[in-house]
Amino acid sequence: MTELIPVRAVESIDPAKPIRLTPAQAGGPIHTRSFTGRFRNLRLLGAGLLFLLFFGTAWIDWNGRQAVLWDLDNRQFHIFGATFWPQDFILLSAILIIAAFGLFFITVLAGRVWCGYACPQSVWTWVFMRVEQITEGDRSQRIKLDAAPWSLQKLARRSAKHGLWLAVSVITAMAFVGYFTPVRQLTVDLATFEVGATTAFWVLFFTAATYINAGWLREKVCRDMCPYSRFQSVMFDSDTLVISYDAARGENRGPRRKDADYKAEGLGDCIDCTMCVQVCPTGIDIRDGLQLECIGCGACIDACDSVMDKLGYDRGLVRYSSENELAGGKTHWLRPRLVGYAAMLALMIGAFAWALAERPLISLDVTRDRGLFRENALGQIENIYSLKIINKTQQPRSYAIGLVEPGDFELHGPSTLNLAPGEIRDLPVSVALTASHNAAGPQTLRFEVRDQADSQSHVSTKSTFLAPLR
Repeated sequence: MTELIPVRAVESIDPAKPIRLTPAQAGGPIHTRSFTGRFRNLRLLGAGLLFLLFFGTAWIDWNGRQAVLWDLDNRQFHIFGATFWPQDFILLSAILIIAAFGLFFITVLAGRVWCGYACPQSVWTWVFMRVEQITEGDRSQRIKLDAAPWSLQKLARRSAKHGLWLAVSVITAMAFVGYFTPVRQLTVDLATFEVGATTAFWVLFFTAATYINAGWLREKVCRDMCPYSRFQSVMFDSDTLVISYDAARGENRGPRRKDADYKAEGLGDCIDCTMCVQVCPTGIDIRDGLQLECIGCGACIDACDSVMDKLGYDRGLVRYSSENELAGGKTHWLRPRLVGYAAMLALMIGAFAWALAERPLISLDVTRDRGLFRENALGQIENIYSLKIINKTQQPRSYAIGLVEPGDFELHGPSTLNLAPGEIRDLPVSVALTASHNAAGPQTLRFEVRDQADSQSHVSTKSTFLAPLR
Protein backbone atom coordinates (compact mmCIF):
# COMPACT_ATOMS: atom_id res chain seq x y z
CA MET A 1 0.00 0.00 0.00
CA THR A 2 1.28 3.41 -0.95
CA GLU A 3 -1.57 5.50 0.47
CA LEU A 4 -0.72 7.42 3.62
CA ILE A 5 -2.95 7.21 6.67
CA PRO A 6 -4.60 10.63 7.11
CA VAL A 7 -3.56 12.51 10.19
CA ARG A 8 -5.75 14.99 12.08
CA ALA A 9 -4.29 17.31 14.65
CA VAL A 10 -6.04 17.02 18.03
CA GLU A 11 -5.91 20.03 20.29
CA SER A 12 -4.39 19.10 23.63
CA ILE A 13 -5.63 20.28 27.00
CA ASP A 14 -4.06 23.54 28.10
CA PRO A 15 -3.01 23.21 31.76
CA ALA A 16 -3.52 26.94 32.15
CA LYS A 17 -7.18 26.51 31.17
CA PRO A 18 -8.43 23.41 32.98
CA ILE A 19 -11.76 21.91 32.07
CA ARG A 20 -14.54 23.41 34.15
CA LEU A 21 -17.44 21.09 34.91
CA THR A 22 -20.90 22.41 35.66
CA PRO A 23 -22.53 21.23 38.91
CA ALA A 24 -24.77 18.95 36.85
CA GLN A 25 -21.75 17.37 35.16
CA ALA A 26 -19.73 17.09 38.36
CA GLY A 27 -22.51 15.34 40.27
CA GLY A 28 -23.19 15.80 43.94
CA PRO A 29 -25.42 18.45 45.51
CA ILE A 30 -26.17 21.66 43.61
CA HIS A 31 -25.67 24.76 45.74
CA THR A 32 -27.41 27.75 44.20
CA ARG A 33 -26.47 31.35 44.81
CA SER A 34 -29.06 33.86 46.04
CA PHE A 35 -30.05 36.55 43.55
CA THR A 36 -32.69 39.12 42.76
CA GLY A 37 -34.36 40.24 39.55
CA ARG A 38 -37.61 40.71 37.67
CA PHE A 39 -38.10 37.05 36.82
CA ARG A 40 -37.47 36.06 40.43
CA ASN A 41 -40.10 38.59 41.50
CA LEU A 42 -42.50 37.20 38.90
CA ARG A 43 -41.87 33.69 40.16
CA LEU A 44 -42.43 34.78 43.77
CA LEU A 45 -45.71 36.41 42.78
CA GLY A 46 -46.87 33.28 40.98
CA ALA A 47 -45.78 31.02 43.83
CA GLY A 48 -47.54 33.27 46.34
CA LEU A 49 -50.80 33.05 44.41
CA LEU A 50 -50.46 29.27 44.09
CA PHE A 51 -49.76 28.92 47.82
CA LEU A 52 -52.78 31.08 48.64
CA LEU A 53 -54.92 28.94 46.34
CA PHE A 54 -53.56 25.60 47.59
CA PHE A 55 -53.44 26.29 51.32
CA GLY A 56 -56.44 28.61 51.54
CA THR A 57 -59.14 27.09 49.36
CA ALA A 58 -59.79 24.11 51.63
CA TRP A 59 -60.60 26.47 54.52
CA ILE A 60 -63.34 28.32 52.66
CA ASP A 61 -66.92 27.46 53.64
CA TRP A 62 -69.68 27.36 51.04
CA ASN A 63 -73.33 26.87 51.99
CA GLY A 64 -72.38 25.33 55.32
CA ARG A 65 -69.72 22.92 54.07
CA GLN A 66 -66.14 22.93 52.85
CA ALA A 67 -66.01 24.71 49.48
CA VAL A 68 -63.76 22.16 47.77
CA LEU A 69 -63.99 18.60 49.05
CA TRP A 70 -63.46 15.32 47.24
CA ASP A 71 -65.64 13.12 49.44
CA LEU A 72 -64.51 9.68 48.32
CA ASP A 73 -66.52 7.84 50.98
CA ASN A 74 -69.80 9.25 49.65
CA ARG A 75 -68.52 9.47 46.07
CA GLN A 76 -69.28 13.18 45.88
CA PHE A 77 -66.98 15.94 44.64
CA HIS A 78 -67.93 19.37 45.94
CA ILE A 79 -66.47 22.35 44.08
CA PHE A 80 -67.98 25.52 45.52
CA GLY A 81 -71.66 25.54 44.48
CA ALA A 82 -71.50 22.42 42.31
CA THR A 83 -71.52 18.76 43.32
CA PHE A 84 -70.14 16.16 40.94
CA TRP A 85 -70.79 12.44 41.02
CA PRO A 86 -69.09 9.44 39.42
CA GLN A 87 -71.61 9.85 36.59
CA ASP A 88 -69.96 13.22 35.86
CA PHE A 89 -66.52 11.68 35.48
CA ILE A 90 -66.46 12.68 31.80
CA LEU A 91 -66.39 16.33 32.92
CA LEU A 92 -63.38 15.70 35.15
CA SER A 93 -61.67 13.94 32.25
CA ALA A 94 -62.41 16.97 30.08
CA ILE A 95 -60.65 19.22 32.63
CA LEU A 96 -57.51 17.08 32.36
CA ILE A 97 -57.65 17.19 28.56
CA ILE A 98 -58.05 20.98 28.60
CA ALA A 99 -55.12 21.28 31.01
CA ALA A 100 -53.00 19.12 28.68
CA PHE A 101 -53.79 21.28 25.66
CA GLY A 102 -53.11 24.39 27.73
CA LEU A 103 -49.69 22.97 28.56
CA PHE A 104 -49.07 22.20 24.87
CA PHE A 105 -50.03 25.75 23.92
CA ILE A 106 -47.78 27.41 26.50
CA THR A 107 -44.91 25.08 25.56
CA VAL A 108 -45.09 26.00 21.88
CA LEU A 109 -45.31 29.68 22.86
CA ALA A 110 -42.66 29.97 25.56
CA GLY A 111 -41.03 26.62 26.28
CA ARG A 112 -40.98 25.24 29.81
CA VAL A 113 -42.29 28.28 31.67
CA TRP A 114 -44.77 25.99 33.44
CA CYS A 115 -41.84 24.08 34.90
CA GLY A 116 -40.02 27.20 36.01
CA TYR A 117 -42.90 29.19 37.47
CA ALA A 118 -45.87 26.99 38.37
CA CYS A 119 -44.90 23.32 38.61
CA PRO A 120 -45.30 22.15 42.24
CA GLN A 121 -41.96 20.34 42.08
CA SER A 122 -40.16 23.57 41.14
CA VAL A 123 -42.14 25.80 43.53
CA TRP A 124 -41.55 23.58 46.56
CA THR A 125 -37.89 23.09 45.60
CA TRP A 126 -37.41 26.87 45.65
CA VAL A 127 -39.02 26.95 49.12
CA PHE A 128 -36.65 24.25 50.39
CA MET A 129 -33.69 26.06 48.85
CA ARG A 130 -34.74 29.22 50.67
CA VAL A 131 -34.79 27.26 53.94
CA GLU A 132 -31.23 26.15 53.16
CA GLN A 133 -30.11 29.74 52.69
CA ILE A 134 -31.69 30.76 56.00
CA THR A 135 -30.23 27.91 58.06
CA GLU A 136 -26.87 27.26 56.35
CA GLY A 137 -26.02 30.51 54.59
CA ASP A 138 -25.43 31.39 50.96
CA ARG A 139 -23.72 29.23 48.36
CA SER A 140 -20.11 29.55 49.50
CA GLN A 141 -21.06 28.97 53.14
CA ARG A 142 -23.01 25.83 52.28
CA ILE A 143 -20.12 24.46 50.22
CA LYS A 144 -17.76 25.02 53.16
CA LEU A 145 -20.26 23.44 55.54
CA ASP A 146 -20.48 20.34 53.34
CA ALA A 147 -16.70 19.98 53.34
CA ALA A 148 -16.30 20.69 57.05
CA PRO A 149 -16.09 17.85 59.60
CA TRP A 150 -19.06 17.24 61.85
CA SER A 151 -19.33 19.62 64.77
CA LEU A 152 -22.05 20.98 67.07
CA GLN A 153 -22.50 23.98 64.77
CA LYS A 154 -22.86 21.80 61.69
CA LEU A 155 -25.25 19.48 63.51
CA ALA A 156 -27.36 22.43 64.69
CA ARG A 157 -27.56 23.95 61.21
CA ARG A 158 -28.42 20.63 59.56
CA SER A 159 -31.00 19.84 62.23
CA ALA A 160 -32.65 23.23 61.79
CA LYS A 161 -32.76 22.76 58.02
CA HIS A 162 -34.29 19.30 58.11
CA GLY A 163 -36.66 20.31 60.88
CA LEU A 164 -38.02 23.16 58.76
CA TRP A 165 -38.16 20.88 55.72
CA LEU A 166 -40.26 18.40 57.68
CA ALA A 167 -42.50 21.19 58.99
CA VAL A 168 -43.17 22.44 55.45
CA SER A 169 -43.76 18.85 54.32
CA VAL A 170 -46.28 18.15 57.10
CA ILE A 171 -48.19 21.36 56.40
CA THR A 172 -48.24 20.51 52.68
CA ALA A 173 -49.49 16.97 53.37
CA MET A 174 -52.23 18.27 55.70
CA ALA A 175 -53.37 20.76 53.08
CA PHE A 176 -53.47 18.10 50.36
CA VAL A 177 -55.28 15.47 52.44
CA GLY A 178 -57.63 18.24 53.58
CA TYR A 179 -59.17 18.23 50.12
CA PHE A 180 -60.26 14.60 50.64
CA THR A 181 -61.35 14.76 54.28
CA PRO A 182 -62.71 17.86 56.08
CA VAL A 183 -59.62 19.90 56.84
CA ARG A 184 -60.87 21.41 60.11
CA GLN A 185 -61.62 18.02 61.63
CA LEU A 186 -58.35 16.68 60.22
CA THR A 187 -56.40 19.44 61.99
CA VAL A 188 -58.12 18.68 65.29
CA ASP A 189 -57.57 14.94 64.89
CA LEU A 190 -53.87 15.40 64.14
CA ALA A 191 -53.42 17.77 67.07
CA THR A 192 -55.06 15.29 69.47
CA PHE A 193 -53.48 12.20 67.88
CA GLU A 194 -56.92 10.72 67.17
CA VAL A 195 -56.56 10.46 63.41
CA GLY A 196 -57.66 7.26 61.69
CA ALA A 197 -55.17 4.78 60.28
CA THR A 198 -56.00 5.47 56.62
CA THR A 199 -55.80 9.24 57.02
CA ALA A 200 -52.57 8.95 59.01
CA PHE A 201 -51.04 6.82 56.28
CA TRP A 202 -51.78 9.39 53.58
CA VAL A 203 -50.53 12.30 55.69
CA LEU A 204 -47.27 10.43 56.31
CA PHE A 205 -47.06 9.40 52.64
CA PHE A 206 -47.39 12.94 51.27
CA THR A 207 -45.09 14.28 53.99
CA ALA A 208 -42.41 11.84 52.88
CA ALA A 209 -43.07 12.53 49.19
CA THR A 210 -42.69 16.30 49.67
CA TYR A 211 -39.61 15.93 51.86
CA ILE A 212 -37.85 13.56 49.47
CA ASN A 213 -38.82 15.25 46.19
CA ALA A 214 -38.16 18.86 47.18
CA GLY A 215 -35.36 18.22 49.65
CA TRP A 216 -33.31 15.42 48.13
CA LEU A 217 -34.29 14.58 44.56
CA ARG A 218 -34.90 18.14 43.32
CA GLU A 219 -33.50 18.53 39.82
CA LYS A 220 -33.40 14.74 39.38
CA VAL A 221 -37.20 14.74 39.22
CA CYS A 222 -37.14 17.33 36.41
CA ARG A 223 -34.24 15.71 34.63
CA ASP A 224 -34.81 11.96 35.02
CA MET A 225 -38.36 11.33 36.22
CA CYS A 226 -40.64 13.92 34.61
CA PRO A 227 -41.97 12.72 31.22
CA TYR A 228 -42.65 16.32 30.19
CA SER A 229 -38.92 17.04 30.03
CA ARG A 230 -38.56 14.21 27.53
CA PHE A 231 -41.15 15.21 24.97
CA GLN A 232 -41.29 19.00 25.40
CA SER A 233 -38.41 19.58 22.95
CA VAL A 234 -40.44 17.87 20.21
CA MET A 235 -43.03 20.62 20.58
CA PHE A 236 -40.54 23.46 20.13
CA ASP A 237 -40.19 25.21 16.80
CA SER A 238 -37.89 27.95 15.56
CA ASP A 239 -40.24 30.62 16.97
CA THR A 240 -40.63 29.18 20.47
CA LEU A 241 -39.35 31.48 23.19
CA VAL A 242 -36.65 29.71 25.20
CA ILE A 243 -33.89 30.96 27.46
CA SER A 244 -30.92 31.50 25.18
CA TYR A 245 -27.38 32.81 25.36
CA ASP A 246 -26.56 35.28 22.59
CA ALA A 247 -23.23 33.81 21.51
CA ALA A 248 -22.75 36.35 18.71
CA ARG A 249 -22.73 39.09 21.32
CA GLY A 250 -21.07 37.24 24.19
CA GLU A 251 -18.11 35.54 22.54
CA ASN A 252 -15.23 35.58 22.99
CA ARG A 253 -15.85 35.44 26.72
CA GLY A 254 -13.28 36.38 29.35
CA PRO A 255 -12.51 38.68 32.29
CA ARG A 256 -11.62 42.32 31.79
CA ARG A 257 -11.36 45.62 33.65
CA LYS A 258 -14.54 47.63 33.78
CA ASP A 259 -12.95 50.60 31.98
CA ALA A 260 -11.07 48.48 29.41
CA ASP A 261 -11.78 48.55 25.68
CA TYR A 262 -12.69 44.87 25.66
CA LYS A 263 -13.80 44.86 22.03
CA ALA A 264 -10.32 45.91 20.96
CA GLU A 265 -9.06 42.88 22.88
CA GLY A 266 -11.36 40.64 20.87
CA LEU A 267 -13.73 39.98 23.76
CA GLY A 268 -17.50 39.84 23.78
CA ASP A 269 -19.90 40.95 26.52
CA CYS A 270 -19.63 37.72 28.54
CA ILE A 271 -17.03 38.09 31.28
CA ASP A 272 -17.19 34.36 32.13
CA CYS A 273 -18.21 35.05 35.74
CA THR A 274 -20.31 31.84 35.82
CA MET A 275 -23.06 33.63 37.73
CA CYS A 276 -25.58 32.07 35.37
CA VAL A 277 -24.31 28.64 36.39
CA GLN A 278 -24.21 29.41 40.12
CA VAL A 279 -27.90 30.40 40.28
CA CYS A 280 -29.22 27.57 38.10
CA PRO A 281 -31.37 25.12 40.14
CA THR A 282 -30.50 22.27 37.77
CA GLY A 283 -26.78 23.09 37.65
CA ILE A 284 -26.33 23.63 33.90
CA ASP A 285 -24.51 26.25 31.86
CA ILE A 286 -27.02 27.97 29.58
CA ARG A 287 -24.11 29.11 27.40
CA ASP A 288 -23.79 25.51 26.19
CA GLY A 289 -27.12 25.87 24.41
CA LEU A 290 -30.65 24.63 25.08
CA GLN A 291 -30.56 21.54 27.28
CA LEU A 292 -33.09 19.05 28.54
CA GLU A 293 -32.37 20.05 32.14
CA CYS A 294 -33.34 23.71 31.60
CA ILE A 295 -36.71 24.38 33.27
CA GLY A 296 -37.06 27.92 31.91
CA CYS A 297 -37.10 29.61 35.33
CA GLY A 298 -35.19 32.73 34.23
CA ALA A 299 -32.71 32.63 37.14
CA CYS A 300 -29.76 32.88 34.75
CA ILE A 301 -31.35 35.90 33.06
CA ASP A 302 -31.63 37.76 36.38
CA ALA A 303 -28.04 36.88 37.30
CA CYS A 304 -26.63 37.93 33.94
CA ASP A 305 -28.65 41.15 33.82
CA SER A 306 -27.30 42.15 37.24
CA VAL A 307 -23.73 41.70 35.95
CA MET A 308 -24.48 43.64 32.78
CA ASP A 309 -25.90 46.49 34.89
CA LYS A 310 -22.73 46.65 36.98
CA LEU A 311 -20.56 46.78 33.87
CA GLY A 312 -22.77 49.28 32.07
CA TYR A 313 -23.58 46.85 29.23
CA ASP A 314 -26.98 46.30 27.67
CA ARG A 315 -29.18 43.66 29.24
CA GLY A 316 -30.26 40.60 27.31
CA LEU A 317 -27.05 38.64 26.85
CA VAL A 318 -29.11 35.78 28.27
CA ARG A 319 -32.79 36.23 27.54
CA TYR A 320 -36.02 34.67 26.36
CA SER A 321 -35.53 34.47 22.62
CA SER A 322 -36.43 32.33 19.64
CA GLU A 323 -34.08 30.55 17.29
CA ASN A 324 -35.15 32.85 14.47
CA GLU A 325 -34.42 35.96 16.52
CA LEU A 326 -30.94 34.74 17.47
CA ALA A 327 -30.26 34.10 13.79
CA GLY A 328 -31.11 37.73 13.01
CA GLY A 329 -34.74 37.23 11.99
CA LYS A 330 -38.03 37.87 13.73
CA THR A 331 -40.23 35.76 15.95
CA HIS A 332 -43.49 34.83 14.25
CA TRP A 333 -46.33 34.88 16.75
CA LEU A 334 -49.19 33.84 14.45
CA ARG A 335 -48.04 30.47 13.18
CA PRO A 336 -50.14 27.42 12.32
CA ARG A 337 -49.19 25.21 15.26
CA LEU A 338 -49.73 27.92 17.86
CA VAL A 339 -53.00 29.09 16.30
CA GLY A 340 -54.18 25.48 16.06
CA TYR A 341 -53.54 24.82 19.75
CA ALA A 342 -55.22 28.10 20.69
CA ALA A 343 -58.28 27.29 18.58
CA MET A 344 -58.58 23.78 20.00
CA LEU A 345 -58.15 25.12 23.53
CA ALA A 346 -60.87 27.74 23.03
CA LEU A 347 -63.19 25.16 21.45
CA MET A 348 -62.71 22.67 24.31
CA ILE A 349 -63.20 25.34 26.98
CA GLY A 350 -66.41 26.44 25.26
CA ALA A 351 -67.66 22.86 24.97
CA PHE A 352 -66.81 22.20 28.61
CA ALA A 353 -68.66 25.34 29.76
CA TRP A 354 -71.71 24.29 27.74
CA ALA A 355 -71.62 20.73 29.10
CA LEU A 356 -71.24 22.04 32.65
CA ALA A 357 -74.19 24.39 32.27
CA GLU A 358 -76.40 21.79 30.60
CA ARG A 359 -75.54 18.79 32.76
CA PRO A 360 -78.65 17.27 34.37
CA LEU A 361 -78.97 17.89 38.08
CA ILE A 362 -80.97 14.69 38.42
CA SER A 363 -79.49 11.24 37.92
CA LEU A 364 -81.64 8.24 37.07
CA ASP A 365 -80.42 4.66 36.70
CA VAL A 366 -82.91 1.89 35.97
CA THR A 367 -82.26 -1.77 36.74
CA ARG A 368 -84.81 -4.44 35.78
CA ASP A 369 -85.31 -7.36 38.14
CA ARG A 370 -83.54 -10.56 37.10
CA GLY A 371 -86.83 -12.45 36.81
CA LEU A 372 -88.51 -12.55 33.41
CA PHE A 373 -92.01 -11.34 34.28
CA ARG A 374 -94.95 -12.20 36.49
CA GLU A 375 -98.73 -11.99 36.47
CA ASN A 376 -100.35 -9.72 39.08
CA ALA A 377 -103.74 -10.12 40.81
CA LEU A 378 -105.49 -8.42 37.89
CA GLY A 379 -104.05 -10.88 35.41
CA GLN A 380 -101.68 -8.27 33.94
CA ILE A 381 -98.10 -9.00 32.87
CA GLU A 382 -95.80 -7.15 35.26
CA ASN A 383 -92.04 -6.38 35.46
CA ILE A 384 -90.16 -5.22 38.56
CA TYR A 385 -87.61 -2.37 38.39
CA SER A 386 -85.29 -0.56 40.77
CA LEU A 387 -84.88 3.20 40.17
CA LYS A 388 -81.75 4.83 41.55
CA ILE A 389 -82.39 8.57 41.78
CA ILE A 390 -79.81 11.17 42.85
CA ASN A 391 -80.47 14.80 43.75
CA LYS A 392 -77.32 16.55 42.47
CA THR A 393 -78.38 20.00 43.65
CA GLN A 394 -77.59 21.75 46.92
CA GLN A 395 -81.28 22.17 47.83
CA PRO A 396 -84.07 19.72 48.75
CA ARG A 397 -86.13 18.73 45.75
CA SER A 398 -89.48 17.09 45.02
CA TYR A 399 -89.60 14.91 41.92
CA ALA A 400 -92.41 13.44 39.85
CA ILE A 401 -91.86 9.89 38.61
CA GLY A 402 -93.56 8.48 35.54
CA LEU A 403 -93.27 6.91 32.11
CA VAL A 404 -92.65 8.78 28.87
CA GLU A 405 -95.56 7.98 26.50
CA PRO A 406 -96.82 5.10 28.66
CA GLY A 407 -99.31 3.75 26.08
CA ASP A 408 -100.47 0.37 27.37
CA PHE A 409 -98.03 0.48 30.30
CA GLU A 410 -98.92 1.53 33.83
CA LEU A 411 -96.46 2.46 36.57
CA HIS A 412 -97.17 1.05 40.02
CA GLY A 413 -95.33 2.74 42.84
CA PRO A 414 -94.73 6.22 44.29
CA SER A 415 -95.49 8.99 41.80
CA THR A 416 -93.52 11.62 43.77
CA LEU A 417 -90.30 11.54 45.74
CA ASN A 418 -88.66 14.08 48.08
CA LEU A 419 -84.86 14.08 48.27
CA ALA A 420 -82.48 16.07 50.46
CA PRO A 421 -79.45 17.78 48.88
CA GLY A 422 -77.11 15.12 47.51
CA GLU A 423 -79.38 12.28 48.62
CA ILE A 424 -79.48 8.96 46.79
CA ARG A 425 -82.60 6.81 46.89
CA ASP A 426 -83.23 3.32 45.52
CA LEU A 427 -86.93 3.08 44.68
CA PRO A 428 -88.60 -0.25 43.77
CA VAL A 429 -91.47 0.07 41.27
CA SER A 430 -93.36 -2.20 38.92
CA VAL A 431 -94.76 -1.69 35.43
CA ALA A 432 -97.84 -3.57 34.25
CA LEU A 433 -99.03 -4.15 30.70
CA THR A 434 -102.71 -3.18 30.82
CA ALA A 435 -103.61 -4.65 27.42
CA SER A 436 -102.52 -8.25 27.62
CA HIS A 437 -103.38 -8.87 23.97
CA ASN A 438 -100.49 -6.51 23.05
CA ALA A 439 -97.91 -8.70 24.74
CA ALA A 440 -95.32 -9.56 22.11
CA GLY A 441 -91.98 -10.31 23.74
CA PRO A 442 -89.44 -7.59 24.66
CA GLN A 443 -90.67 -4.00 24.40
CA THR A 444 -89.00 -0.66 25.10
CA LEU A 445 -90.26 1.84 27.65
CA ARG A 446 -88.73 4.97 29.14
CA PHE A 447 -88.80 6.15 32.75
CA GLU A 448 -88.75 9.87 33.55
CA VAL A 449 -88.00 11.89 36.68
CA ARG A 450 -88.98 15.56 36.60
CA ASP A 451 -88.30 18.35 39.08
CA GLN A 452 -91.70 19.63 40.19
CA ALA A 453 -90.32 23.12 40.85
CA ASP A 454 -88.53 23.36 37.51
CA SER A 455 -90.18 21.77 34.51
CA GLN A 456 -87.00 22.18 32.46
CA SER A 457 -85.04 19.97 34.85
CA HIS A 458 -85.78 16.38 33.99
CA VAL A 459 -84.05 13.18 32.96
CA SER A 460 -85.22 9.97 31.30
CA THR A 461 -83.74 6.50 30.90
CA LYS A 462 -84.97 3.66 28.73
CA SER A 463 -85.35 0.05 29.79
CA THR A 464 -86.86 -3.17 28.51
CA PHE A 465 -90.21 -4.76 29.37
CA LEU A 466 -90.45 -8.51 28.95
CA ALA A 467 -93.74 -10.23 28.10
CA PRO A 468 -94.66 -13.65 26.74
CA LEU A 469 -95.06 -14.12 23.03
CA ARG A 470 -98.67 -14.48 21.85
